[in-house]
Amino acid sequence: MTNKINIRTDIQDKRWKTAVNSLPRLIEQCQKTALSVILSDVPFLNEPKKFFINLALSNDQTVHALNKEFRGMDKPTNVLSFANVDDAFFPQMLQTQSDIELGDIILAFETMTREASELEIGLEEHFCHLFVHGILHILGYDHIKRTDRLRMEQAEIKILNLLGYQNPYQE
Repeated sequence: MTNKINIRTDIQDKRWKTAVNSLPRLIEQCQKTALSVILSDVPFLNEPKKFFINLALSNDQTVHALNKEFRGMDKPTNVLSFANVDDAFFPQMLQTQSDIELGDIILAFETMTREASELEIGLEEHFCHLFVHGILHILGYDHIKRTDRLRMEQAEIKILNLLGYQNPYQE
């Protein structure tokens, strides 16, 4: 059984290095806490494999281009997730490989900082919310249908609460 997903972090925009305090520690805390909450909901994580998520700390320009190319939305967004669990080849990958790429999470610096200011919360708190949101997508959670959205939001609320942050969905 694994209790960890290895996060490969690529800091593409240097502003991330100084804007979010103790970034490596925060990334580790978020992923460990997320797994402590949802491990039983994601059976494949109990397989004796090495799991990896690629985390790109980028900017609006990059996220805008990816959002336009892959989602048809001509604007930046706060976080994008590209989950391999959604692909037809994922079950075969689980059976044949020992190192499993779960997918990519890309965060946009300018959008994240603007939203944190608008929400009147710290950058660390908003970063954790967006990163946890991305992790959940990578592990198969979604928010298109109402029941799936409620399940995903409940997981996010519980994880963020354990990290010491408020419910991001309360009005």
